[in-house]
Amino acid sequence: MIRERTLRARDKLVGKLPATGELLRGSLLERTVRHTKGCPKCARGEGHRVFVLTVTYAGGRTQQFSVRRERVAEVRRWLDNYQKLKQAIEDICELNHGAATSRADRRRAGAAR
Repeated sequence: MIRERTLRARDKLVGKLPATGELLRGSLLERTVRHTKGCPKCARGEGHRVFVLTVTYAGGRTQQFSVRRERVAEVRRWLDNYQKLKQAIEDICELNHGAATSRADRRRAGAAR
């Protein structure tokens, strides 16, 4: 009974997964670039706003990509889709942990603590 309920909950979560390729991993940063000479805007202290997508890979290697201002909203949406998918995968795994073990196994694990 509990196993069937767990599997139904899992199937419900799978149905909510974003079925899209619009996924992006990383962090969107906003920076201000200031030139040292010849720019009146920088001389006034304003600088130029730029957006950078920073992605960290295994081994600690980091790569940065410039993002055009008109693409910032799209990139934010793709980053949000990635976070939602990642959370849904974690939720499904938690349900699968429960479905993969028997009730007796869970009782024994609880008693061992």
